[in-house]
Amino acid sequence: QVQLAESGGGLVQAGGSLRLSCAASGHTFNSYSMGWFRQAPGKEREFVAFISWSGSTTYYADSVKGRFTISRDNAKKTVYLQMNSLKPEDTAVYYCAVHRSAYKLDKAEGDFGSWGQGTQVTVSS
Repeated sequence: QVQLAESGGGLVQAGGSLRLSCAASGHTFNSYSMGWFRQAPGKEREFVAFISWSGSTTYYADSVKGRFTISRDNAKKTVYLQMNSLKPEDTAVYYCAVHRSAYKLDKAEGDFGSWGQGTQVTVSS
């Protein structure tokens, strides 16, 4: 069974940057698309970014487009989320997730089968 472990969260001032990492184990990592989601207090979890198994296809939520970049290193079984120009509204617990099926491009939350424990990102104004 796949296990995911996020890291890199923390407290940052508005306008700052953070880089989240998600390390996978027990999984054929390079066959599966990955996603980042986030959940702010009192809100539902929402999609942030998606990357296909090869890294050739990426999708972003409109709210982060141009500020966040998702990438992956299949040799290290790790996916990254580079977050620049952070805003207070980016404050949330960030989760990485692996797709339920190999070689798929669907990015709805229900398409992802395994989730990490989350990492807190707090952006102060």
